[in-house]
Amino acid sequence: GPDQRVGEGTSSYLMSQTAATAIAEVRPDARIVAILREPASFLRSLHLQLLQNHIESKQDLRRALELEPARREGRDIPRRSDRPQLLQYLNHVRYVDQLRRYHEVFAKEQVLVLIYDDFRNANEATIRTVLRFLEVDDASPIDVLQVNPTVRMRSQRLDSLVHAVSVGHGPVSRAAKATVKAMTPRRMRLDALALTRQRIVHGAPRPADEALMAELRGRFKGEVSALSEYLDRDLVSLWGYDEVE
Repeated sequence: GPDQRVGEGTSSYLMSQTAATAIAEVRPDARIVAILREPASFLRSLHLQLLQNHIESKQDLRRALELEPARREGRDIPRRSDRPQLLQYLNHVRYVDQLRRYHEVFAKEQVLVLIYDDFRNANEATIRTVLRFLEVDDASPIDVLQVNPTVRMRSQRLDSLVHAVSVGHGPVSRAAKATVKAMTPRRMRLDALALTRQRIVHGAPRPADEALMAELRGRFKGEVSALSEYLDRDLVSLWGYDEVE
């Protein structure tokens, strides 16, 4: 209705070369909310998410990063990857270029840039900032929840098996699915599949490869310095880049 706001959350719009212009053409009055995270920790989280979504297949982040040139040429793309452009990891953290694309087509007051640390440390206050930015009621109670936790894919082969059974790929899987479907309610089937993924397929993330994290922070120090200047906020100190050689 006229008193409501409608929107969507699509993180890949930030790295897209064309999304900002396309959005501005359709809705020049749009309001844009971008949330930025320290680059190295973001790429580690992104890698785990892409593994979970079958866009990535390499369990080792260093190896996944090494494959960027080959994948740019269409080689070594995982079989089930439906968005291989997301495997260009370094493109995800070119924050200044990304923000400039939006500032070129939207007025400054139409773009809200948030820092992930603020969102985590002052969650409710940050949400109310977003509500005020969208010019909607910011006084309603807010339930603070832990959602979309980062998980590790223990076995993509096992997950593929669960997926095949759930969608009925192949004659054996189709027969198994038909039998299970005939004998159990839909809600029970969905709960069982979710429990299988939670307890068997997924697990807690392994500790970060600190050597790789240090290499990435050295690589991104210039980007973080440029972002600090662009946003007029000291992200170098906030993210610990003042200690990076």
